[in-house]
Order: sequence, then C-alpha cells, then structure tokens
Amino acid sequence: MKNKLKVAVVGIGHLGARHLKIYSELAGQVELVGVCDIKHRRTQKLAEHYKIPFFKKHTDLIGKVNAVNVCTPTSAHYDVAKDFLEAGIHVLVEKPITTTIEQADNLIALAEKNKCTLQVGHVERFNSAFEGIKHFAKNPRFIECHRLNRFPNRSLDVGVVMDLMIHDIDIILGLTSSKVERAEAVGVKVLTKLEDIANARVTFENGCVCNLTASRVSDEVMRKIRIFLPNAYISLDYVKQEAFIYKKFGKLITKHALPIEKEEPLKKELVSFINCIQKKKKPIVSGVEARDALKLALQITKDLWDRTII
Repeated sequence: MKNKLKVAVVGIGHLGARHLKIYSELAGQVELVGVCDIKHRRTQKLAEHYKIPFFKKHTDLIGKVNAVNVCTPTSAHYDVAKDFLEAGIHVLVEKPITTTIEQADNLIALAEKNKCTLQVGHVERFNSAFEGIKHFAKNPRFIECHRLNRFPNRSLDVGVVMDLMIHDIDIILGLTSSKVERAEAVGVKVLTKLEDIANARVTFENGCVCNLTASRVSDEVMRKIRIFLPNAYISLDYVKQEAFIYKKFGKLITKHALPIEKEEPLKKELVSFINCIQKKKKPIVSGVEARDALKLALQITKDLWDRTII
C-alpha cells in the first residue's frame, strides 16, 4: 500500500502495549514509526522487540507521524493530545477524553480547526455483540449495566466511574438519544482514595431509566447489559460476545440467540481509526460523543461524592 499512515503509540502501559501489538499486525495498512513513554527501560525493550525507535518526549514525534494513539494516564490526555492536534496530527485518545469539559471542548475545536480525526477509545462500541443488537434496541424503557473487574493496579488516577462505568455511560447515551433529566449515585472506597465501587441511577427526559453498577474490586469479571424494550428484552455479554433477544408471543416468551461473529474489539477500533483518517469519515466515537459521556460521568461522580461515601 502506497503512502501508508505513519503511526506511533504514546503511553505504553497495559493498554498501550496492546495498541502497539495490534499495529504491528496491521503492517499492510500502517507504518509503526515509534513508541513513547516516561518509563524508559520498559519502553525501550518493547521498541527493540518491534524494531522501532523509542522517543523520550511525545513532542519528538511531531513531524514524524500522521497519527498517534494516546494511552497515557487520564491526567495527561489533554496536554498530549493538544500538542498533536495543534500540529495537524490525527489522534485516538483513550477514554475518558479528558478530565474536564473545557479541555474536551478545546480538543474538539482544535481537531475541527486543523481538520484532524479525533477518536476516543470507547471500545465497547466495537464489540461484535453490541453491533449485533444496536439495531434491535430502539426506544429502550429500562437498561441495566454491570461492569465488574478485579483490582487492576493501574488507571488509579481516576475512580471507578471514569475507569469502568464510563464505557456503559457512552453506550446508554447512544441507545437512549435523550437528554439526562437527573443522575443519582452512591459509592464506596475500598483500596484507593477514590470510589472503587459505584452505582448510579440515570433518568432521561424520554422516561428511560438506567441502572449502572461498576466495581474494580470484584472477585469475578462481568460486563453485561440488559435492555428492556416495549415488546422485547435483550441480554448482552460483552466478555463472551454473545446476545439473546426475548420476545412475548401470546402467553409464551421465546428466546433467540443473535448471530454474532466474534472479533477483537480493540483491533476493530484501530482499523476504524485508520479508515476514518483515510476516508475522511466521522468516527463512531468522536470528541463530541466522548464529551457527552464525560459530562454525565462527572455529574455521577459529583453526586456520588456529595453523598456520604464510606
């Protein structure tokens, strides 16, 4: 392929290393030109493994890349993404987009001004199970989300709402297509100074109600969503990438498995990022959708901390 996109990964933690591996598998579509992280020793080893240059500062990549993946801690998302967008470089930044709405608005404006693709890593949008049900999930009346994980020892600069629940926040905003009327939340600190367990109840102006639970101190891993429609009920498991639809026929309830071709969501996300740049298409999760998810996540977090948190 002529004129392959020159890409780099900034921030080589657990997720950044996965981005790096996938890009190495997409050699026919992109040219991986470097990695950057403040942890020099580990990053140098990865650079040697993939036979690519190591950069100590992210700004050293400017002029050498067309696009970057920003996988740094959340607190650094804005400063790093801003530098690249100002230089006219396309950016995929991990979720949440930034720590404040003002920062998110600035990145959106910069991307528009410099005609850059700005995509945000809400990876569940690319889960095959979700793609399989989204056309059925019209006009939901009640949505229930459970996202439980073992303690990660990473992403501890944010609480569990920004770390995990924000995935489901993005999904429900996409499903409801309605403004939020109110959000109430409670949370518990367990192993960090921030909330490690949280539950939120979000009511939308169209009457839909969503109940979201997230934990990063669970003994089990669970990522499920249940969507109740006027005449059907959908159950989806993000981990197993499977979904079922239940419908009422007379006095009986029928259950059907939806046909789903299992694929790696993160790989689909990165391929979509590449395609959006090359075809000048709007990303599935642009800065605008990510800003909306951040706004509700901040609202939930504020309500949680305004209440008594253990």
